[in-house]
Amino acid sequence: MKLEDFGLSAERGYLSTHEIDEISLPDSFDEMLDAAASLSDLITSGRVRHFLKQVGHPDVADFLATASNEQVRTAMVHYSFLVQAYVWGEADAPTTLPANLAIPICAIGDHLGLPPLLPYSGYVLDNWYRLDKSEGISLDNIAMHQNFLGGQDENWFVLVHVAIEAEAGRALQLATELVEASAQHDATKVEQLLTAMNSVWNAMNAHFDRMPERCDPYIYYQRVRPYIHGWKNNPALPEGLVYEGVSKFAGKPQAFRGQTGSQSSIVPAMDGLFQVVHESDPLREFLDELHQYRPPQHRAFIDAVREASTLRDFAKTQGQSVKDAFNACVDQVARFRTRHLEYAASYINKQASSGTGNDTDVGTGGTPFMKYLKKHRDENRAQTI
Repeated sequence: MKLEDFGLSAERGYLSTHEIDEISLPDSFDEMLDAAASLSDLITSGRVRHFLKQVGHPDVADFLATASNEQVRTAMVHYSFLVQAYVWGEADAPTTLPANLAIPICAIGDHLGLPPLLPYSGYVLDNWYRLDKSEGISLDNIAMHQNFLGGQDENWFVLVHVAIEAEAGRALQLATELVEASAQHDATKVEQLLTAMNSVWNAMNAHFDRMPERCDPYIYYQRVRPYIHGWKNNPALPEGLVYEGVSKFAGKPQAFRGQTGSQSSIVPAMDGLFQVVHESDPLREFLDELHQYRPPQHRAFIDAVREASTLRDFAKTQGQSVKDAFNACVDQVARFRTRHLEYAASYINKQASSGTGNDTDVGTGGTPFMKYLKKHRDENRAQTI
């Protein structure tokens, strides 16, 4: 099992191998790109739909026939932001997405194996670049490319995720080595790799701890979170959204989950590696459904790790030092889940309800989350050996 077989790397993990500021699209996308660049202004006007309805759309089939993967993913970033802004940029949600947005987002999403709205990959994984190309990926050297309203809080929320994803590249590399070492019954190698994994998780959790530095809970709840909701289990769109002009949907409303950090592939890969399992509950069902919202290669990597890992079974047969190293890593993932739970409480649950579609008890993906996040954290923590 090699990371490159899944389009991944130890340097960038699940992040794009390209940087979005270096990717250009054909001239036929100029109107769309102009709208995307001025999206904050269009939203602030209070009539963003008026302007987005006027955006011409290119021959997407022709584009997809010749475009590079980097170009298609860049187009997905911009179109998914326009779609979200169209739906959530005014007080009342529309029941129909106009064809000039619906047709491109569906075609591009189909090409990439992604749903036709903003996915985590479009929000985070493909939506960043380094400010100084001679330096590495760090919180003081990365920027968010496409925004809704923009500003420090929106940027920082995304960039903390980018930093975590970059750090996770080493964890993914170690995961592949741990699968191999445990299969070969190499206890010394397994212990060394687990010790290294623990250090990587220290760095990842340190990035996560920095979220409050520049992302205020009130600003997040009022000005960031509203734009990343989906239209499944959302009272603002109880029937879903009609994608105008998309023949495969036959004019029927469609319901898709909103963008959420739970679409990140880091924790599922670690659960697969450490053979951590969760009892059936609404959050597990939700997370199983979200597997289809990840890029296909990321899904394939998670599935491969789950199928191949015998790490837990092997560690159980070893001495205490191997068990301790294994347990330290399991505890690190539980620590990550604990921080997520704390942020869910402070950034969402403690904020006053602020209108339709920004429910404090339901996550942006459209599922009740607080009690189940705690349950999953506790299940994780309990599965040491």
